[in-house]
Amino acid sequence: MRPSGGAGSAGGGRAGENTYGGQAVIEGVVIRGKRTLSLACRLPNGEIYRYREALRSPLLRPGPARWPLVRGIVVLWESLSHGMRMLMKSADLQLAEEERLGKGGNSAVMGVAFLFALVIFIGVPYLATQLVRGLLGERDLVVNLAEGALRLVLFLGYLGAISLLPEIRRVFAYHGAEHMTIHAFEHGDPLDPAHVRPYPTAHPRCGTAFLLLVVVIAIASFAFIPRINVIVDLAVRLSLVLPVAAASYEVLKLGARNERNPLMRLIVVPGLFLQRITTRRPEEPMLEVAIASLEEALAGDAQAGAD
Repeated sequence: MRPSGGAGSAGGGRAGENTYGGQAVIEGVVIRGKRTLSLACRLPNGEIYRYREALRSPLLRPGPARWPLVRGIVVLWESLSHGMRMLMKSADLQLAEEERLGKGGNSAVMGVAFLFALVIFIGVPYLATQLVRGLLGERDLVVNLAEGALRLVLFLGYLGAISLLPEIRRVFAYHGAEHMTIHAFEHGDPLDPAHVRPYPTAHPRCGTAFLLLVVVIAIASFAFIPRINVIVDLAVRLSLVLPVAAASYEVLKLGARNERNPLMRLIVVPGLFLQRITTRRPEEPMLEVAIASLEEALAGDAQAGAD
């Protein structure tokens, strides 16, 4: 996930609706529909596990949660919450009962992962440039731009490094399968491997594109902030994470809706290019899993009477 629309996911839907999106998990795919969250995973015995639940989201009813900028924060939170929960569920499905972590263990893993991300992508670039501030001329603008450039390098390097791991390469292949299935659905094609296979693995509303926008907009946002001391500077950067993410969501949404506009293409194309790292061509059994997940979301929405 993506936001779904969010981190690690493609949004989409018929007639231009940004309704269906998802993310890859361990040996599976999560799809967020209009009123349903679904999961399909390939089990160790070769069978496809299917699961769905009703969405309970403030985005499903009129209110402040659907306001521009506010909705980006809500989508981000829900994408992280649903995505991590389904990721842990998919991991448990690959393990024997006695090997599973349980709810407490899963929460601990989520907390450690979130703290690790903050340290690596917020703390390290700031502290590294602070240490060499004298070499950069001690001008805040120059130092902050160097901090942003380092953050971008760390982000790209991290994606490149994990893409070399066999387990992550399989997740990225499921990521490609999810995008291809969403593409087929958006174009009204039958949901079977033969019709899904021709579509590209990249999608303009992918969560990878969202994360790239977050990094780029953060560079612009942090550039003109004066440096005071370590505590204040890090507190300011942490406080800007949500506003930057909210703005990035709106920019991505605008770019995806108008991707044929030359100016908007400048927003969409870098994310599509980056997906050469975060997606791979899937095997047919992976397409079957992605299709199963979308079918569950569609069935759940039909049962809920979603418009």
